[in-house]
Parts: sequence; C-alpha cells; structure tokens
Amino acid sequence: MKIPVINTPDFLTLADITREEMESLFELSAKLKRGVQKGKFPALLKNRTLAMIFEKNSTRTRVSFETGMIQLGGHALFLSSSEIQLGRGETVADTARVLSRYNDGIMIRTFAHSKVEELAKWAEIPVINGLSDSFHPCQALADYFTIWERESDISKVKLAYIGDGNNVSNSLLIGAALLGVDIAIASPKGFEPEMAVVEKAYKMASKTSSHITITNDINKAVDGADYLYTDVWVSMGQEKETAKKKKVFAKYKITDELIARTGRNTKVLHCLPAHRGEEITDSVMDGSHSIVFDQAENRMHCQKAVMCALMGR
Repeated sequence: MKIPVINTPDFLTLADITREEMESLFELSAKLKRGVQKGKFPALLKNRTLAMIFEKNSTRTRVSFETGMIQLGGHALFLSSSEIQLGRGETVADTARVLSRYNDGIMIRTFAHSKVEELAKWAEIPVINGLSDSFHPCQALADYFTIWERESDISKVKLAYIGDGNNVSNSLLIGAALLGVDIAIASPKGFEPEMAVVEKAYKMASKTSSHITITNDINKAVDGADYLYTDVWVSMGQEKETAKKKKVFAKYKITDELIARTGRNTKVLHCLPAHRGEEITDSVMDGSHSIVFDQAENRMHCQKAVMCALMGR
C-alpha cells in the first residue's frame, strides 16, 4: 500500500499541508477503511511506537489513536499529565527530547497551542496535534473525509457550522479554504472564531475560490447548506462559563426545523461528545440526516493515514 508523501515534519494544523496532500490522505484513509471492513490490517507501522500525551481527557482521541496503531502493527503508549514528569515541572523541551529517544512519534492533547508548537520545536520525531485550545486538525481532517466520501466534487459543497468559534471551527475554516469548500460560521456576537484564523483562511481561500461567511445570523448561515455542523457550547476548561453560555447560545442549536430551512437533503455532523438537548436535539442525532457516527469512525482511519505519512517514511 502506497504511503502519501507530505512535506511537513509535524501535523499541528491543517495549514501544514497542501490540498493535494490532504486529498492523498483521504485516499489512504479510504483504503485503510476498506481494509478494516475486510478484516485486513497492513502492518505499515510494524514495531513503531507512538507516545500519547493527554492533558485533556478523551474517548475518541485515545481509542482511535491506540486502536489505529495496533491495526498498523505498532504500539501506543498512554501518558497522562499526572503520570509523567511533564506534570511535575519537567520542561516541554526536555520531555520532547527524551521521548524522541524512545519513540517514533508523539501525539499530544492539551490546552495551549503554544505547548504543541514547543513540543514540535524540540522533538526529533513527528508531533501530531490531537487537540489544542486553538486547533483540532485530526477532527477536521476526518470531517472533510466524511464529506469527501459522499461527494463527487467536494469543492461544490457548502458547510454551515453553528455554535462557538472554537478550535473545531478554526480547523474547519482552514480545511474549507484548502479544499475550496464554501463555509459559513454562525456564532453569537463575541463568540466568533479567532480573527487571526479567519484572516488566514480568507487569504488561503483566495486561491481556491472558497467562499467564507462569518455571521451571527443562523438563517443566513444555513441557507443552501449541504452539511450542518455543531459542537458543544462549553469546551473543556471553560466550565465556569457554563451558565452564561447556555443563555447566550440557546438559539444556536441544530433542530429538525433548522435542517428544513436549508432546502436540501442536508447531512448533520458533530465532533462529539454531544450534549443532547443543547446544541443538537435527539431527533437530529438519531435521525436520517445524521452522519455523526460515520464521522466518529473516520477519526481512526484518517489518523492512521496521518501516522503512516509521518512515521512510516
């Protein structure tokens, strides 16, 4: 099985790769997915090890990376911040250099994106951003792969994201700009995506004809959308803002009525975990428009492709 070549030592944001590289990752993801369905597991990372640093709890990230490494013939090591010296004062630089002597790759799920960047600066092996407060590239890669599986030309798609301008929306913006996908982000006033990310996406979109809309108007965002996307209103680490956000975001949810406004057979995505009844209703999550669990499965296939591209060369 041919492993795609991506010209970056690390995978910190989707901006690290080109459109062609992203599509080559989709193609490998599809092959790996078909292999799993047929019970075939090519040992593309035989005897390779991945150190997984978790400063934020996870279900999908841990299980998908760990299972993915096993399926590729390698091994993943779970390292919680409470169990390694990073949580007791050892510097990020020292941690990066030590893990580089033991492992073939590092995945980190953390808070500040600067920590991911510092880890990559000092590591002598590939670093994968499993999530930071600013970006979630593995999630967005799987999101667009889920759409790519269903479309003959992904550049003709419109995606509407409803909710907080967070790490997920930031990565979706970059991904849309790369692929030429039209994207609309609808967030309450004061909760829009980071301006620096929006400006970067606009600059990238000028080369791919992606149309980007940032608005507070949900109806404007979803008009003509082929896909709707949402995330929890309160991200991990923001628990003190729960009461405030529940009030501000009350109308920013995906319902059957909102889907009807698109005027299309719109599909619905959610990066999970979902707070049912808040940002999305049960009827949508469990209904015919939902492709949420296909999307969740694709995290593993896409991350396997990334690990192969970075660690298998």
